[in-house]
Amino acid sequence: MRIGGILETALYAEDVKRAAEFYRGLFDFPTLLESERLVALDVAGRNVLLLFPRGGTDEPFAVPGGLIPPHGGSGCGHFAFAIAAEDVDAWRRGLEEKGVAIESEVSWPGGSRSLYFRDPDGNLGELMSPGFWAFS
Repeated sequence: MRIGGILETALYAEDVKRAAEFYRGLFDFPTLLESERLVALDVAGRNVLLLFPRGGTDEPFAVPGGLIPPHGGSGCGHFAFAIAAEDVDAWRRGLEEKGVAIESEVSWPGGSRSLYFRDPDGNLGELMSPGFWAFS
């Protein structure tokens, strides 16, 4: 048996609608689901970015097929989206044009490059080109 990858990544936001607008506006992610409990965004047609209100998942949640156990996080989370090596400069310009400050840029020993930025809730986003991880 093998794991097929990470399907969902969850971030927690003070204002989920604002967070969803940020990610839709910056990356053009389509909305898969939007409810009072969460917003689910399509990332590259194979991953899901879940946006939950901070503290909104501290209790179990009943669904027709069972019960989702409580989960949550505190502080700022981190995630990285894969980008093509030839797109790093275009992404830098795109972030700047949309008023998203680049907090740091790293050139890794294997040739990979990362652009770090914050979302409106302080979560640390990263755009990373191939070369850091052996499988990227």
